[in-house]
Amino acid sequence: MKPYYITTAIPYVNAAPHLGHALEFVQADVLARHRRLRGQRVRFLSGTDDHALKNVLAARNAGEPVADYVNSAADRFQALQDLLELSFDDYIRTSSDPRHRPGVDYLWQRCADAGDFYERAYTGLDCVGCEQFYEPDTLADGLCPEHGTEPEQVTETNWFFRLSRYRDQIRDAITSGALTINPPQKRNEVLALLDTGLQDFSVSRPAVRAGGWGIPVPGDESQVIYVWWDALTNYLTALGVDRPGAEYEFWWAGDGERVHVIGKGITRFHAVYWIGLLLSAGQPLPTTIHVHDYVNVGGAKLSKSTGNIVDPVALVNLYGTDALRWWITREVPLLGDTEFTAARLIQAYNTDLANGVGNLANRTVTLLHKHYDGRLHLDTEPVVGPAWDSVELDAACAALPSNIDAALRTADFRSATAHLVAAVNLANQPLNAAEPWKALRDPDGDARRIHRLLSRVAQACRTIATELAPFCPAGATRLASQLDIGDRVAAPEPSFVRLT
Repeated sequence: MKPYYITTAIPYVNAAPHLGHALEFVQADVLARHRRLRGQRVRFLSGTDDHALKNVLAARNAGEPVADYVNSAADRFQALQDLLELSFDDYIRTSSDPRHRPGVDYLWQRCADAGDFYERAYTGLDCVGCEQFYEPDTLADGLCPEHGTEPEQVTETNWFFRLSRYRDQIRDAITSGALTINPPQKRNEVLALLDTGLQDFSVSRPAVRAGGWGIPVPGDESQVIYVWWDALTNYLTALGVDRPGAEYEFWWAGDGERVHVIGKGITRFHAVYWIGLLLSAGQPLPTTIHVHDYVNVGGAKLSKSTGNIVDPVALVNLYGTDALRWWITREVPLLGDTEFTAARLIQAYNTDLANGVGNLANRTVTLLHKHYDGRLHLDTEPVVGPAWDSVELDAACAALPSNIDAALRTADFRSATAHLVAAVNLANQPLNAAEPWKALRDPDGDARRIHRLLSRVAQACRTIATELAPFCPAGATRLASQLDIGDRVAAPEPSFVRLT
């Protein structure tokens, strides 16, 4: 199968990570783990965006050297790898990774060789939180639509990139299907933006304003490269774009899938600016951009800048990694912002995992051990009896992998987890109808048929545990360890302990 290169956006490190970061990391991790489960070669990249002006301001407020502050803050983001059971293959920090600056310099020179940079004076409205200049008519009552703060009017002489030159090529890439933007509503938003025309944008900042923090513009030490231009290139600098070799050729320049997972607030940068940069530099384009909406608390977007955050570390310490990963994949829709409450997280976990697949597997394994010494009756015939028929369950389990494949092709995590929940519900139906805990106490009960039924349910649980692994790796491993040992099941032990 073709290689699968998947990346998250790299977050600023001006404050601690919040639940919105966990959402993006977990979504990308599920996609990476799912493709590995299907036997595909996967490379999963994340990292931190270190050269932002907001990082400089945060360091000044903390009274620390910028490099020291950034390194310490970046550690908190990288620590999420273990906390959330993220299967990163690579992790890049743009201020300290030795691969990054040579790649930035190389891509800058390629764009310069294409004649796509020019210098001019500019006066605009700058939001430090977004690291973005805004046109007045794009503000919400004079405030940044992302942060609700008033942008600062800034006059600078910067280097600009000729983005306007690439509007038609960007549109062609999207409309031809060479670049898929998912879900379709986000694709339509990008096309609408292109229809209004594209303005060239500033790709540098005065070094004095940035406190000298950042990568100098090649040939102009008075300027540092604009943080967005710098950050976007990480997807290629991590592969050694400046020294094309096996990694770059295999993961980016070959015929594989190149996938970005991002939040809606940075769609313009990834679906327009980044594509223009790649076209200018003569690089292949990503194949897919999955765009997710926001997590809200109290109706307001989570934001480090505004201080409206939910700490994923605290959530995991209280409820566990399985519970948080399940809420992210089970409760967050493909389109639309999601309101977070701890009560909803607990309910989703208890309903689907503790009381759902966990209880199903536990009672099945318990009965197999109590009455059949833990042995399975392995056959391929459906079990049919009065009001308990395994035909539908067998068909659902056979279809489960392909149904999840279809859902995750469009990053529809809620649909994918719904298929898992539906399989659990189907497996419970014949058990509830047959009531083997009663039937096996009846001397006239059909112990052989009950054995076959329990074995079929256990085999269904094996399938569910396998398909659950990308979503809840630890819990699925505990579940599989009881079920997946040939013709026997292990002693019963709760895979998902109920939260109270």
